[in-house]
Amino acid sequence: MCTEKISVEKMTVDVTIPSEVTVSKEENQIQVTGKLGTLTRDLSKIPIKVDIVQDSIKISSYGKRKKDFAIINTAKSILNNMIRGVERGYTYRLKIVFAHFPISVKVKGSEVHVENIFGERAPRIAMIVGSNTKVKTSGEDVLVTGPSIEDVSQTAANIESSTKIKGKDQRVFLDGLYIYSREAGIA
Repeated sequence: MCTEKISVEKMTVDVTIPSEVTVSKEENQIQVTGKLGTLTRDLSKIPIKVDIVQDSIKISSYGKRKKDFAIINTAKSILNNMIRGVERGYTYRLKIVFAHFPISVKVKGSEVHVENIFGERAPRIAMIVGSNTKVKTSGEDVLVTGPSIEDVSQTAANIESSTKIKGKDQRVFLDGLYIYSREAGIA
């Protein structure tokens, strides 16, 4: 029988909070507020403990396995993305590509209508995810901007996948909208 004591120390990671960003916690809801808006995230499904201490967020695990450390780093990335989002925001750029039929992109409410792909009469519709996500067209580019990286990237993916060509060789028929740039900061 082993007589030595094994001390189970929790792993802890700190995320610094900039001066122009405020972070509040109510139960497992983390709310980050900055100049570009407010983001809220529910961390109740992640097995971690989150504490806000002065100008930093302390994330600690309940164990000390490799998997627990991976979970801590995932939570750290989520919180860093939220802080960066309310400070600077995110921009995804999509390029409009067509060979014969000119494609037009129009924003109508919470939908993006992509019209005239291969001369189709019905527009292809993509949903805009999130209330703070903005979509605008400028020339041959479509800009998707907002403070939440999840909402911005999902909206850009919705637009790109709505223009996917089915039943034809995609190496030949290249018409559509394609993501070509992911940037931090709102353009």
